[in-house]
Amino acid sequence: MTQLPLSLWEADPILPHLSAVADELNQPSYIVGGWVRDFFLKGGDLGSSIDVVTIGNPTLYAERLAQRLGTVIAAEYRRFYVAVVKWKAYEIEVVASRRESYSPASRNPAVEPAPLEEDFMRRDFTINALYVGLHAEQRGVLLDPFGGIRDLGQRLIRTPVDPQRTFSDDPLRMLRAVRFAVRLDFRIESRTYEALKSEASRLSIVSPERIIEEFHKILMSPNPTRGLQILYDTGLLHQFLPEVAALAGTETQKGYTHKDNFAHTLKVLDQLLHQRPEASLWLRWAALLHDIGKPFTKRFDDKAGWTFHLHEEEGARRAKEIFRRLHLPLDERLRYIQKLIRLHGRPIALAQAGVTDSAIRRLAAEAGEALEDLILLCRSDVTTRNPNRRDRFLQNFDKVMQRVREVQEKDHLARFQPPIRGEEIMRIYNLNPGPLVGAIKEAIRQAILDGIIPNEYDSAYEYMQKIAPYILSGQPIPEELRQNADNKHCQGEEIHAPHE
Repeated sequence: MTQLPLSLWEADPILPHLSAVADELNQPSYIVGGWVRDFFLKGGDLGSSIDVVTIGNPTLYAERLAQRLGTVIAAEYRRFYVAVVKWKAYEIEVVASRRESYSPASRNPAVEPAPLEEDFMRRDFTINALYVGLHAEQRGVLLDPFGGIRDLGQRLIRTPVDPQRTFSDDPLRMLRAVRFAVRLDFRIESRTYEALKSEASRLSIVSPERIIEEFHKILMSPNPTRGLQILYDTGLLHQFLPEVAALAGTETQKGYTHKDNFAHTLKVLDQLLHQRPEASLWLRWAALLHDIGKPFTKRFDDKAGWTFHLHEEEGARRAKEIFRRLHLPLDERLRYIQKLIRLHGRPIALAQAGVTDSAIRRLAAEAGEALEDLILLCRSDVTTRNPNRRDRFLQNFDKVMQRVREVQEKDHLARFQPPIRGEEIMRIYNLNPGPLVGAIKEAIRQAILDGIIPNEYDSAYEYMQKIAPYILSGQPIPEELRQNADNKHCQGEEIHAPHE
């Protein structure tokens, strides 16, 4: 019989209260799940999120616990026999020992109290089906009905009962299996893995919010590319991110074969995290989605081979569709991702000799505060196995950044904002807010980016006086006011990154 040291009850501030309530109410009660798993996995590490199973009334247990702690019940879900108590850093979820039954069309179970043996059966994985007694008769005693301690030792994810039933009942458990595998660096047991594949389509009944909650934990794990590979191989990725799954595979025509863009994407994410392990969630999303436009823009040219022209614009558009479908924020976080997708092919092209200052200005202005993240993504996007080619690309990015710093220093463009505000334009020309004000501001902005005028108030004011009469009268701005010596030779120039 395995038993936790009773000295824990003296050292930990919450355990004595949990045990005292169980004894006072004469309700056999157990800590179960992640707290117990992590206690054994991390060598005694005590967490602050605790799940308690009680054979009796969970609300009564929670009320008595709250009274002892000088607080109140934080939440109650009577339909599911659950009550939550929060105290200091602790969150204690108290649930009745219960059975669950599911209908095929819903992941919300019908719940009713049941003996502890049936509570064992409803657990997702053996490593989470570990119970430690709180009441006097079994205080500190470990109940391990499915060999969870053995699976912890073997670093194995396995379901307590038939995995097809486990995943069909609650399809979100499939994403949890992947999440635990990558978070803990465990492998998924073969029958459990096969059930991920056979039950993948059941994920369709789960809400986007729940899916994304688990997916973000995978994406923010130490090894998200392993998680993405498992999601792809099992068919789970196809259920909620078909655009990313569509990147996989190659095609050959007339001796030309394009690369597997899913494998490339995983490599990009790996390289990005190697350079910046603490990369934000949204930068990771940008790396994941940066090439999603390619399957939709793929064309074969007899001379050039495979092309993916304008895949950046297509990818940015589809990123918004993905965020809307998955109920993700349609705010500055999406716009940041779209910006990186749209611009990720630009810096390598700007490393070419002869590119004008105006092109550099545009990159710096369009990227704004995301410029460093953009360059990091671009450096990560170099996945060629040819070391000389790789070094050449990376050196080119260094050149781009040097050019950017030089132009920013010269033009004061580090945080580019046109020097004349809309309120001033309205006052000078007696205008109400509207498209004419925006047109004048945009003409000044373009003139600065094109190097026609410096990013200074006096120059911008003088230029505004020249071009405003044309805009206000609906006439085009004369060509001589739209060019200078720096950009005349590159009008209409379209720069593309060289195909890797």
